[in-house]
Amino acid sequence: MDGEETGVQNMRTGDVYRVDRNLPKRFNHPDCFKGYGKKVHPLYRTTNQTYGSQKPTVHEMPTTFHGSRRTFSEDLLQTGMFRDNGFNTALERSGITEPNAIAVFQDRITFHLSDHITKINQTESNVD
Repeated sequence: MDGEETGVQNMRTGDVYRVDRNLPKRFNHPDCFKGYGKKVHPLYRTTNQTYGSQKPTVHEMPTTFHGSRRTFSEDLLQTGMFRDNGFNTALERSGITEPNAIAVFQDRITFHLSDHITKINQTESNVD
């Protein structure tokens, strides 16, 4: 049994699957990964802890690698972050803090938004 297990552990991903030429060595040799689990009391062990404590096999390793381009990060390092020094002068409008809403806010019975809208419409029609 031990001989079979060491043979399986030394197996490369390229021995089982067709892999890209630019595949990093860490993906072709799953032995370099170790389990991420820590010693946990068996009574409180979760399935995620069980899964994380096991080493990956060749069947779980990627066969292709598409690294990201770093052009955005490189440009950002050279030019720096955009800095907006503008001054925002616009007022934020809220349906609750409008001048007409203050009186409605103090009256707890009619504070509902639908009541508030109908009362404003009624006062505007009475003024005209």
